Amino acid sequence: MLVTLKELLTEAKAKQYAVGAFNVPNLEAIRAVVAAAEELNSPVILQHAEVHEGLVSIEEIGPVMLDYARKAKVPVAVHLDHGASFEMCVKAIRMGFTSVMYDASSKEYEVNRDETKEIVKIAHAVGVSVEAELGHIFTSAVGGGEGRGSDSSEDYADLDDVYTDPDLAKSFVEETGVDCLAIGFGTVHGVYLKEPKLDLDRITLIKDKIDVPFVMHGGSGVSEENYKIAIKNGICKINYYTYMNKAAGKAVQEFLIEQDAGAPIFFDEISLAATEAMKKNAKEAMAIFMNP
Repeated sequence: MLVTLKELLTEAKAKQYAVGAFNVPNLEAIRAVVAAAEELNSPVILQHAEVHEGLVSIEEIGPVMLDYARKAKVPVAVHLDHGASFEMCVKAIRMGFTSVMYDASSKEYEVNRDETKEIVKIAHAVGVSVEAELGHIFTSAVGGGEGRGSDSSEDYADLDDVYTDPDLAKSFVEETGVDCLAIGFGTVHGVYLKEPKLDLDRITLIKDKIDVPFVMHGGSGVSEENYKIAIKNGICKINYYTYMNKAAGKAVQEFLIEQDAGAPIFFDEISLAATEAMKKNAKEAMAIFMNP
């Protein structure tokens, strides 16, 4: 069942759980995530990240995502993740995506605000939800995939300069009309190379200023305890990809090791091994998100 992001997050916020948002740059990932959601009877978000255009274009993967979403037995939103241009956002909207993220977080606040406001006007005119980002989310040197280099909390003298400011968040949401906001509080895109230092209280400080659904980017690799605290404090959408992708790679590696020397290797068997591993990993994550 294809639904908007706003529908999913409004209910998640009211009932204090989070919906998993999974990047799906191939058919195996789409099948794995939808199957996991159906087995748990959980809502879910299928995402195409603009950074994955080098793996598969939105024109190729978008129709497949939408087809699986429409046929799913659970509510599914189809979302553009980290859209970096008006053109990409409009392309996703025209294709039938039910939500888009316009990410101008690396620009000056006023530019981010004004450009996001324009995207909101376009999207809301046709019933499409909008996510934006305010603040900075770190990027790992391993599997970060955000195209911004790598950094961590140790690279900044004052984290207040990079984490989301509660007062700015209030102004930003009120002035843009976004449906949800991705906030920076210490998470990392990609593989955690060391234990993350999350400012979980910052979520509450922002929620005290503006009561909209918040989004955790860099959701892979966070501890179960911290997921639960983050959700309790106001996180309603958790972006999750790296560790699911890593699970698929490990499954393929183990499959190949187990094959007899000289025996033929068939790609369809590799594909099934990867799909099953991703489904298992996504299911574990969803179970935590839905039952904090």
